[in-house]
Amino acid sequence: MEETCAHIEAVESITEPKDYVCEECVKHHGSWLHLRTCQTCGVTLCCDSSPNTHMTKHFHTTGHPVVISAEPGERWLWCYVDEAVKGY
Repeated sequence: MEETCAHIEAVESITEPKDYVCEECVKHHGSWLHLRTCQTCGVTLCCDSSPNTHMTKHFHTTGHPVVISAEPGERWLWCYVDEAVKGY
């Protein structure tokens, strides 16, 4: 069952990833498992299953609440604040 929130509902259009790489891992020669794209600023970073958890760090630094999965074939939004998810 999907749980949605005001942060997810406030996303008017989906920002897709520009590239399928973690921008921070590339800078520091790191590796990633899966990618997420911030729906506030458009940055694409690695997920919590990746060694450096750059997207969660981005959330804690910026407060940008909603990301999408940047993985091909996955179509969902996640809110860090409310721990809510919604397909699109």
